[in-house]
Amino acid sequence: MIILDSSCWLEYFLNGKRADSYAAIIEAHSEVIVSAIVLHEVFKVTMRASGEDSALAVAGVLQQFPIIPVDENIAMFSVKLGQQFGLAMADSIMLATAHINHATLWTQDADFKGLAKVKYFSK
Repeated sequence: MIILDSSCWLEYFLNGKRADSYAAIIEAHSEVIVSAIVLHEVFKVTMRASGEDSALAVAGVLQQFPIIPVDENIAMFSVKLGQQFGLAMADSIMLATAHINHATLWTQDADFKGLAKVKYFSK
């Protein structure tokens, strides 16, 4: 399983220089899960930058994949990971979601560089 963080999705949707790195896995619809936190972050950024219609279109793409809610297990485990690695709330929730769902977190966020269960792509 693979969970892409918000930076990867935004790179894909905005056709950034690393969009191709994520396109194959996203477009194959295989092994990808989406954290509810990613849905929130990507919807928020897209709505602010391009308006509600664009944000709803992006959300529609994300909702084609299984959306993983933040349940009590993820919430509590994310606190431990946040303290252990000095991660902000959203980042610790993303990592906890990956761990609990036996997924690898793909990210462009340097805060995750070198952590287990993470595939880091430099910007």
